[in-house]
Amino acid sequence: MHPLITAALRAGITMVIAFGLFGQVVIIPTTAADEVDRFPGYAPFATPYTVLAVLGVACVQVALVAVWRLLGMARHGAIFAPRAFRWVDVVIGSSAVATALAIGAAAHLAVAEIPSPDDGMEITGALAAAVTAAGIGASFAMLTVIMRSLLRKATALQTEMAEVI
Repeated sequence: MHPLITAALRAGITMVIAFGLFGQVVIIPTTAADEVDRFPGYAPFATPYTVLAVLGVACVQVALVAVWRLLGMARHGAIFAPRAFRWVDVVIGSSAVATALAIGAAAHLAVAEIPSPDDGMEITGALAAAVTAAGIGASFAMLTVIMRSLLRKATALQTEMAEVI
């Protein structure tokens, strides 16, 4: 892999992780507090949904750290090493956890009696966002599982070719 591409990807990963950290510390709690100030009926739901959002962002950050490590392995030509599977498994696990969080949020939003200042469109929008996040997360996890199986086949072929040569 070309060093400039690796450096650009790592710079992007660094920015996304830093922005995610800023979101976890500042944006998510501030937004939750603002919503409670605007509509006090949301107060019982602010802390659980804030924690849920922070955990969701943390799952993305964990996956990005694993991608960082995989980039390093690719740069050094070691992507077909058995330890690469550990990092791919981390990506799969973090996306599965994020998907489970989104499914839990969608289920809660679907059955809970959450008061709404208007006609309930905020809750409907949040439910749609949670269902969409769950669908995207599940799709990404399945795609990564498929990519993992392709990596396993490529690793086996490389090992076999190394034995022949």
